[in-house]
Amino acid sequence: MNENKAVAALSELMALEMGICPATARQIRTAAALHDVGKQKIPESILNKPGKLNAHEFEIMKTHTKLGAETLISIQGTLGEMVRAAAYLHHEWHDPSFGGYWGISTSYLPGYISIISICDVFTALMAKRCYKEPWPPEKAIAYIQQKAGTQFSNELVGVFIPLIRNDNRVPAIFYP
Repeated sequence: MNENKAVAALSELMALEMGICPATARQIRTAAALHDVGKQKIPESILNKPGKLNAHEFEIMKTHTKLGAETLISIQGTLGEMVRAAAYLHHEWHDPSFGGYWGISTSYLPGYISIISICDVFTALMAKRCYKEPWPPEKAIAYIQQKAGTQFSNELVGVFIPLIRNDNRVPAIFYP
């Protein structure tokens, strides 16, 4: 599974499910595909560390959001604004007192940031990483449900869970 493609495809489905027009949903797909571009500038020793990052390494990892937004500076117009915002803000939480990188509540951000965030987290949970095995879908779904009201808004989770469980296009995203 190519994680960026999975996040992008799932984000577009989620946007459409939330009633966003198809043209904007395609822009969200593009923004989602580029949300982690800043990781290209993070040292491999941090990206591929088999265990938990220490505080210094985590601070370096957090910079991938700023680096990503800077990398995308040449993209103009509304799409440019979207891809930069997605790169910079995709780790923010609905309730920042529980987590997030920069302490900004997603309730103050454009809705597509939350869409990309929930799709990114679900995809990351489903992926094999050097520090973890992939989670089965039901365990990943349970995590998303557990984070309703803190990491994600209740409304977002309420749309996401039925989509993941019932949309016949979702398995093709993860298992083409």
